[in-house]
Amino acid sequence: MTFHFRHLIVAACLSALAQAEVVRIEISERSSFAAGKVFGPAGAYERLKGRMLIETDPANQANERISDLQRAPRNARGKVESWTDFFLLKPVDATKGNGVLLYDVNNRGNMLALWTFNDGERTNDPKTEAHAGHGFLMKHGFSVLWCGWNGEVQADDTQRLLCGLPIATENGKSITGQAHLEITSTEKVFSRAFSWSPWGIGAAFPSVSLDNADATLTMRPHRGADGIELPRAEWAFGRWENETLIPDATHVYVKAGLRPGWLYDLVYTAKEPRVTGLGLAAMRDCVAFFRHGEAKTNPLAGAVQKSCVFGISQSGRVIHHFLYEGLNGDEQGRIVFDGALIHVAGSGKGMFNHRFRMSTEYGTQHEGHLSGSEFFPLAPLPQTDPVTGESGDSLARSRKSGHTPRILLTQTSTEYWSRAASLLHTDVEGQTDLTLPDDVRVYLVAGAQHLGKSDGTPGICQQPRNTLDDRGPVLRAMLMHLVEWVKNGQTPPPSRHPRLADQTLVTFDTWKSQFPKIPGLNLPTLAYQPPRLDFGSRFQSEGIADIIPPKAGKPFQTHLPAVNADGNETSGIVLPEVAVPLGTYTGWNLRSPQVGAETMLSPLDGMFIPFAKTKAEREKTGDPRLSVEERYPTPTEYFSRLSEAAKKLQAEGFLLDEDVTRIIERASAK
Repeated sequence: MTFHFRHLIVAACLSALAQAEVVRIEISERSSFAAGKVFGPAGAYERLKGRMLIETDPANQANERISDLQRAPRNARGKVESWTDFFLLKPVDATKGNGVLLYDVNNRGNMLALWTFNDGERTNDPKTEAHAGHGFLMKHGFSVLWCGWNGEVQADDTQRLLCGLPIATENGKSITGQAHLEITSTEKVFSRAFSWSPWGIGAAFPSVSLDNADATLTMRPHRGADGIELPRAEWAFGRWENETLIPDATHVYVKAGLRPGWLYDLVYTAKEPRVTGLGLAAMRDCVAFFRHGEAKTNPLAGAVQKSCVFGISQSGRVIHHFLYEGLNGDEQGRIVFDGALIHVAGSGKGMFNHRFRMSTEYGTQHEGHLSGSEFFPLAPLPQTDPVTGESGDSLARSRKSGHTPRILLTQTSTEYWSRAASLLHTDVEGQTDLTLPDDVRVYLVAGAQHLGKSDGTPGICQQPRNTLDDRGPVLRAMLMHLVEWVKNGQTPPPSRHPRLADQTLVTFDTWKSQFPKIPGLNLPTLAYQPPRLDFGSRFQSEGIADIIPPKAGKPFQTHLPAVNADGNETSGIVLPEVAVPLGTYTGWNLRSPQVGAETMLSPLDGMFIPFAKTKAEREKTGDPRLSVEERYPTPTEYFSRLSEAAKKLQAEGFLLDEDVTRIIERASAK
């Protein structure tokens, strides 16, 4: 049965607002999911979508880290108002679930949990059996929740989750300030939105005027090169459409066109800063409502024992930053998330609580060096930066308040090349391994790429992109470990990542000496080394940058997973396809000449370079890697070794039974 209605629920009377930060929930649709399909013991599922009104108390200690909160407009009760979209999937009878609320941090407004864990068709409006995929999350009885947190996300036809955040003012007057953006393109275009990405255009902070006479635009082929400032007559605030320049305070136009691969630094005076950190509070308060809210207003009342948070890439950085800011306790001092599964976030956090900064920005080997996505403290334990003398722990605030969740951090090879992942488990100079706390695990998925399995085409790269299917198989196992950890205290497998001590974590030069000389394959010139950035004294304390662009200092020292004679990584979770390979899997891939900067890494892509089929073929090309026929005399032997590797990982806790079956069936079909 499918049913729809519009219903307004008052979550608390205005005289009792201390009981809840969510003061109103408006359900715009409630209907059956996947045509009423029954998913094991949890039964059929339903979907609820709507909007929440949130009131945040500027005087509450739980909100003291939200930048510019004191400058936000207040209502008659002295509270700051914001709103967020939400979407909930739950068993029709919520008590039949497993007692765990899984919160999926949306990525630029996009839902990723069903696509990841269920191998479902990706959508922001899950309804059908195709969206449910094989139903993993439902079969295990999870309630799954999403809400908006990113005030940059704009409405479009993909139904991305939105969040309404107030604008900060100073004594009732508009705030202006210097802002910096790096703009780049993989093709020649004449204009670009301030905050463009393949996942959508963010609502950037507009220029105070179309003149903005003090604004500058500088171009360079890579970050280490000297900048070339464009004369003001050669560019403008505007967008190029239908051979016409249309004035626009959130776009930049270049008369000669943006050169593919070049970096353009725009420095301008911006206006209307959002109270960005209230998006993190929206996450907190939405989950707290569904976890603790009263039965008369909460469709999950009494059904949630524990809650876990999951995020991929930017969403994973959001989780790390959320914990860094100490926001895992609500205004009533209750813990929000008991566990966190953070995937492919590297050592990054981000610009999620700062004035005139864009959350879409992040650093990679070629782009985003001045974004500030990697800043000290990088690791989840106390350490000191010998260069600056600064001491810190990325979880210090959460630990002080007693609200630290149990954390699993999963990384692919790409995060070591392009997202500084080694800084999670080494000191900032890359000299020693760190001993991670008991409530944190770090895992490398050897040879995998940031974006998961590709279709094997080059895309913007020189070589075919990585085809290793890692994301679903590994994360399904990790999620079940996290649930057992938070519910029953059953610890997951020990961290499995490269280490300096056993030489599985190495310098770039050592890696280069290890990697095979594959004919026709160009090698990288370096990996991402995030610079220490100086935004000024107020940046960490108030989220306000006084130095724009920031001053770049000595970079943090990152390292890479060691490789064997095939070029395959030897540490971490070595999936069967890498343990019994038919080629070389990497987390790096160079950009193609057509998109510019061809000596630099594609931001998030790896590659797969197959072995020669026969000894004669490899000898003809000069490939030093053994051919397929030299490794596996018969298909039966290959299949047997692959099956053995899959079952070994299962025994070690890194694959579920169902994924072992899928891997073996896929190999058999080949």
